[in-house]
Amino acid sequence: MSDKKQKTEKTNVMRLLEQKKAEYTAHSYECTEALSGTEVAALLGQDPDKVFKTLVTTAGSGEHYVFMVPVERELDLKKAAKAVQEKSIEMLKSKELLPLTGYVHGGCSPIGMKKPFRTVIDCSAERFDTILFSGGKIGFQVETALSELRKIVRVEAADICVTSTRRPE
Repeated sequence: MSDKKQKTEKTNVMRLLEQKKAEYTAHSYECTEALSGTEVAALLGQDPDKVFKTLVTTAGSGEHYVFMVPVERELDLKKAAKAVQEKSIEMLKSKELLPLTGYVHGGCSPIGMKKPFRTVIDCSAERFDTILFSGGKIGFQVETALSELRKIVRVEAADICVTSTRRPE
């Protein structure tokens, strides 16, 4: 699955990790279109809690922010806004993703965007030795320690996910 000894394709994300001497494991899967993060985790045989999706947002101030959350969880826009000291945050429109970041939906990585954006990862990532996230192209994921990711991108950790427990009404 992820260990092909033929000429394995490298993405820009992998090249950037190597430039900074960050340790990582590349994973790839056969795919022609964007899959849900849950489907990617299943294809790679990974715990969906340690596979993160990269979400790009726009704040009321006009600033853009990147948030990383486990694939089965949702970004809490109020918590996200609070984490970056903004009044409000909304998801970036799909058509704006490629021109802003250089990435397509389903292949967006926090590493190697056209310009650096403030990046916040859900604090649940700190529980794992390694996490997975997009390798910058559909069909590619990279697995690395949070400390290795921080060699390339300034990443803050905060509670930014929607709470999954429901309170009785």
